[in-house]
This record gives sequence, C-alpha cells and structure tokens, in this order.
Amino acid sequence: MLSANCLYERKFVSLLLCNARKVVEQLLPKLLLIRLSLHHIHLIAFLIPLGLLSGCIKQTSLEKVQQEGVLHIVTRNAPAIYYEDKDGPAGLEYDLAKLFAEELGVELRVRVADDQQEIERILDGGFTNFAAAGIASTRHQNEKYKQSPFHSESPLLVIYKVGTYRPRDIEDLLGKKIEVPSTWAHRDVLVDLQQVNPALTWAESSDTDTFELLRKVVENEIDYTVIDAATLALHQAYYPRAQIAFTLTEPLKFGWQFGSHEDGTLADKSVLFFERIKSDGTLDHLYERYYGHIGQLNYVDARTFKHHIGTRLPSFISLFEEAAEEERLDWRLLAAIGYQESHWRPHAKSPTGVRGLMMLTQATAQDMNVADRLDPESSIRGGARYFKKTHSRIPERIHEPDRTWFALAAYNVGLGHLEDARVLTERDGKDPDKWADVMNYLPLLQQKKWYSQTKHGYARGEEPVHYVQNIRRYFDVLTFTSEQALAQEMAKQQVKEESKLTTSSLDGKQTAELTLPDPLKTLPPAL
Repeated sequence: MLSANCLYERKFVSLLLCNARKVVEQLLPKLLLIRLSLHHIHLIAFLIPLGLLSGCIKQTSLEKVQQEGVLHIVTRNAPAIYYEDKDGPAGLEYDLAKLFAEELGVELRVRVADDQQEIERILDGGFTNFAAAGIASTRHQNEKYKQSPFHSESPLLVIYKVGTYRPRDIEDLLGKKIEVPSTWAHRDVLVDLQQVNPALTWAESSDTDTFELLRKVVENEIDYTVIDAATLALHQAYYPRAQIAFTLTEPLKFGWQFGSHEDGTLADKSVLFFERIKSDGTLDHLYERYYGHIGQLNYVDARTFKHHIGTRLPSFISLFEEAAEEERLDWRLLAAIGYQESHWRPHAKSPTGVRGLMMLTQATAQDMNVADRLDPESSIRGGARYFKKTHSRIPERIHEPDRTWFALAAYNVGLGHLEDARVLTERDGKDPDKWADVMNYLPLLQQKKWYSQTKHGYARGEEPVHYVQNIRRYFDVLTFTSEQALAQEMAKQQVKEESKLTTSSLDGKQTAELTLPDPLKTLPPAL
C-alpha cells in the first residue's frame, strides 16, 4: 500500500503535467504539511517544465494546423473561385488559399460544397479551418463568423434582358418574377428592402448557378435576377443580352470566414498574409489573371461570338479537338486563337499575306509543313504546331498561365519584340515574368523613346495586348460553358439558320429568306 506521501506526490505530478494553476490551488496547502525529500524536489523541478510544454496544454488553431501539416478549406465550384482545368485546380479563392498554406508551410486540402448552406454546416461543425468560397460579408456573416481582411468588393446588380422594359428602381421590381442565388448576401439585402417595400417578392435557388439565371432572364423564364458585378462580368460574354438595369447595393466585401471553433490565431495570421500580398503586388497579379481581360468584349462582339459558336464552330470543332490532342493543348484555347485570327473563316486573308483559318504567313506555313493554308484541317494543325513551338521557347521559369499568355503574345508579335518588352519591364523594376506587368510595356514599343533602346526596334505593341486579352475572353466563354450548353447553342443556331433558308412566295416567285449581313464581313480580318 502506497504511503500518503507517495499518493500526494503522484497526484501532484499528474496535475502538474496538465494544469499548473490547479496544482497551486488544490495541492499546495497539503504539500506544506508533507516533508518532501531531496529526491522529490529534484523530480518535481524536472517535471515542471515538462508539464508546461506537454500536450495537456490546449493548442491554438494555428498550432494545430502547423502540427498536422494540413490547412483545410471549404469552397464551391465557380469561375474565379475554384474549378479544375487542364493544369489542375484554379480560381482566385483557391490560389489565395494555396499561397496562405505555402506561407504556413503546410499542405492545402480542399473540400467542395454544393452551396452556401452546406458551407455553413461544414464551418459550424468544425470540419474545416475556414471557408474560401467567394462569400460576401453581411450582417449574418459578421454575427456568426470571424472574417479575414477583404480581398475584393463588388456591388449587387439587378439584371434584365435588353429589349424588354428596363427597371429603374425597387418599385419597378414589385410584382415581377425574380430569382436569385441562395446566399446570405442576397437574402440580407432583399429582406431589408422588403421592410420598406412589402410587395417585393423573390425566389431563392440553391441548385441554380449564375450562368443558368442569366439564361432564364434572356429566355424570358424570369423577369430579373440579382448578381454581383464580378460574377456578371465572368458570364456576360455568353449572354450579352443580360444587362445591368441598376445597382442595388454599395460594393459588398469578400473575404474568408472562420468558424466559432477558431480561436483567432489563424484569422490573425491571415491579416498579416493579406497585408503582404497587397503590398508586394501578388494580389494585383492574381486579379489580372482572373479579371484583367474581362472588359475586352463589347455587346456586339459578345453577341457575334455566341452566334458563331452555334453557326461556325460545329464545322471545325472536331479539327480543333484532334489537333489539340496531338500537340497536348486545350482545344478551347486553340479554337479561341482561331476565332481571334479569322473568326473561324477558312478563306480569310489580309493585305499582308496571312491566310486561312489560323491566318498563317507563307513562311510559317512552310515551316509547319502546311501545303494549303486555305484548307481548314491543314491550317488548324499548322497553327497548333506553331503555337506549341512558340510556347516551348518561352523561358521555363515562367509558370502558367503567364507562360501561355506570353506564348500568345509571341505568336502575334514575335519572340524578339516580346523579349524587348520584358527587358523594358525589368529595367523599370517590374516583373518580366508576369503578363500583368509586361502587357503595360508592350505598347511602348510604338514610341521611339522606348523602341530605340531595344534590340528589335519598333513594333505595334498594342496589338499583342488586345490579341492576348481577346483570346483569354473567348477561351473563358468556351471553358465555362458546359459541353451540354455548347451543344444546345449549336443545335439552336442550326435550327435558326435552316429556318432562314426556307423559301417563301413573293409575287408568284420563289425567293430565299437570307440572313442579315454578317457585320464582321465588312471589317478587316484580325492580324
């Protein structure tokens, strides 16, 4: 049987290892009555620091992440938030979280939720460290979750179909069929407006994305929808008739949400992270990647592109797919290049001598073994080989997607002029390996003050900038449009074309109902 001294000693050590404060409060009075041996004193002196450093002390959220070596986030599938492309995961929120994980020295693990409600359930259950899902800060969010610094802002907009009545204010929305995404940002704003306008009603959709809501507006299934400006910009090129009626709110602010289980240490770390990427330009470069090319297509351009997806692309899509597979490219990128070059016209030509669907020069055609530049298959295969060759000559240290943007610029203006612009960029203290920086220096090659300092001299430097940005926008539309939606658009346009070619009788004579002139046919081809 253990002596009283031994029992107290064991109890003392056990409690000391877990909670030094409790030791003092509970055992010190009794210890004063016990004569401790020198051995006991030495043992306790040795165990005190162990107790203070032991696992009995609760870890912070940041320490848990660093000990586990994994940062968990929850997000959702959407353009510029999180999606899978040919090179792997992408999206603004994903890239930001990946950089944050790298700064912590841990692995990033992503969980994809279907909607905001599921995101909240995952946050509330403590099954993730934070949400990086393009969620706006609202009254509800601020009350429930800790917020990171905001990385972007965007107002909510009322969207209508061009050609129908354009609402000007809230009163014009009363009694109308309105459908919006099921988010707290929309709900908080609309509920507040409903307090003043009780007749305002709307439907919330948790399983319908923005792309589908725009389609419903354009096809008259609903009168209006409400979405944020950044999301509209990403989708509007495919539904150009969906336009802004009026701005519903001041800009909403977007950041990360930390659940109640987070003790603040991880959120505090995010403050330092965002301060750094804002000050060193990293955040600006990410914005340029996902939003820098958004404004390239105007209303007419976007409608024309959508029309040509249905009427011209079906004749060449298999050729783009086959050529892209041979060269290990994305067929949609190849198709976007072809559209920028010729608007998918196989017999296009320019005064400078470039010809065909991919607008190859005679020298390039010979180099790529293209015998007939006017043959669509030969032109597309030659263009794919030439782009792949150009892409391979871009310095390997330049990572995607900048590597592809540089290859496109070189495809248009030549590697020599691209390198001149990169030299100017570096001399001015900017990053010559980032498209967001170099695109600002390419136009300087048109000015003698600048091109006189370069190896290859004058170039029409604005052209490759517009060239790249246009292709990025076309590529976005093809990328974020599902295969099913593309097929439906192609089928719909085919029916329209067939109906326009039906004959009608006029004054006893058979005449064909011709389509309206293609506005692009009156314009010079893209160079």
